[in-house]
Amino acid sequence: MFKVLAFDADDTLWDCQSWFDEVQRKCCDLLAPWASAREVGQGLFETERKNLPLTGYGTKAFTLSLIENAVRISHEQVTGDVIMKLLDLGKELLNFPTTPLPEVEETLRQLAALRRYRLVVFTKGELMDQEGKLQRSGLEQYFSHVETVSNKTEQEYRQLCENLGVAPEETLMVGNSFRSDIAPALAAGAWAVHIPYHVVWELEKSEEFPHDRLRKITHFGELLEIVG
Repeated sequence: MFKVLAFDADDTLWDCQSWFDEVQRKCCDLLAPWASAREVGQGLFETERKNLPLTGYGTKAFTLSLIENAVRISHEQVTGDVIMKLLDLGKELLNFPTTPLPEVEETLRQLAALRRYRLVVFTKGELMDQEGKLQRSGLEQYFSHVETVSNKTEQEYRQLCENLGVAPEETLMVGNSFRSDIAPALAAGAWAVHIPYHVVWELEKSEEFPHDRLRKITHFGELLEIVG
């Protein structure tokens, strides 16, 4: 039935959110003289949400929000050395190890060996950042097409199918985020496999719902039982 298997990247193929959570914890320590960890976290969340329409998703957008939140929450008292430490934390996120999650590489290897589907990466964020993560993961060899968009909506999924020359019903999307990977893919007419991750970014949380074209798995290797 399927011609294309599309995979999300962050927290589907490799761990990502845990690294951002660790940076947020370090940010809370740096800003402890001015606010509690709860206040810093809430302020960062609101800053990210406000900035999304302008900066989009990605590490660089997150780093800008880190600094803006620090300036505001300290009432402009934050010192230059703290700002530099926040910048360094943001830069570290551009190089963290993208080790494939359990069962990911073996499953992709088996799917590629079947030569039955076209394997693609469909992710959102900042282009250079996403390219770097895929290269560091060592998984690039399994994909014939990689597409990075600023956001994942029904329209982006339809455009992906058009770019690949397939119908939505011939496409299966695999991802961890119900908001970005599952709901819009189903709305576009594609099939979807939801594989939740143990940490979820606050802005990716959403209500889940059942659907005839949706399957939910707990281990990446279960994908072979669905399409193999």
